[in-house]
Amino acid sequence: MRPYLFMEEKKSENINKTPEKMSRIAWPKAKYGLIVAIIIIVVVNLIYYKDKIINLFN
Repeated sequence: MRPYLFMEEKKSENINKTPEKMSRIAWPKAKYGLIVAIIIIVVVNLIYYKDKIINLFN
């Protein structure tokens, strides 16, 4: 019964580990991806609706 408990502990340790080949990659933080996505959405909407935005101020 002892080895079974040891295997369970070892299995639970490896759940959240990054795979070895992916551990050497520098991953950007998620908040930077969110900021970039918001900036892209705003820029695309400004380009798409620029005539309507200009007409609001005339």
